[in-house]
Amino acid sequence: MTDVIAATPPTRLRIRSAAGDTFPVRRIYCVGRNFADHAREMGAAAPASRAERGHPVFFCKPADAVVLDGVVPYPRGTGELHHEVELVVALGADAPAGLVDRDAAGAMVHGYAIGLDLTRRDLQSAAKAKGLPWDIGKAFDHSAPVSELVPVAEVGDLSSRTLTLRVNDEVRQHGALSDLIWDVPDILHELSRLFALKAGDLVFMGTPAGVGPLQPGDAYVASLDGVVELHGRVAAADSGL
Repeated sequence: MTDVIAATPPTRLRIRSAAGDTFPVRRIYCVGRNFADHAREMGAAAPASRAERGHPVFFCKPADAVVLDGVVPYPRGTGELHHEVELVVALGADAPAGLVDRDAAGAMVHGYAIGLDLTRRDLQSAAKAKGLPWDIGKAFDHSAPVSELVPVAEVGDLSSRTLTLRVNDEVRQHGALSDLIWDVPDILHELSRLFALKAGDLVFMGTPAGVGPLQPGDAYVASLDGVVELHGRVAAADSGL
């Protein structure tokens, strides 16, 4: 007799609409060092011009790392949980075969959200110091809180928008999307060099300077200013049970 294990259904983000539509998450791609000020605060060089950008840094999180209600249990294995507020791009269409043309990339985007790329900084730093992969610093349970999705038409020009993160009513991070080193079309083009992008994919676009620690009991508000907010808190430590 063969045992059958039921597949876990995909996480579904709420879409801002009267119909109560939802968005099933397929994969999560993340962009590192996409704001020059954050690259510098992490000890990395930032490009002085567009011509010097090279290629972006990518990493992934598991799709089930998404947190829908904003409540994040303090993760096991770390004493240094850090926040990174980010624009989240949701793809509503599969990419065509081959490279995604920068001018056509916008047609793939269904909507935008605000999210946190939570990081076990001590584990990431230790791995970096040894020249090892740092997946365990990024790809862990509850590491991707995300707000509801807002359709593209309701957001308008991204370059005029800003990101803000407040923790316990104190502004920790604030940055303009016009300061992105690689904008959304750039990133979708670059990702298509490496992956077959599909409907259901999320892309975390990188964080501005000001990353820092979160502790159990902290309350946070992440906002794509004028568009959407995510309210949440850090709960007691994950017991590992």
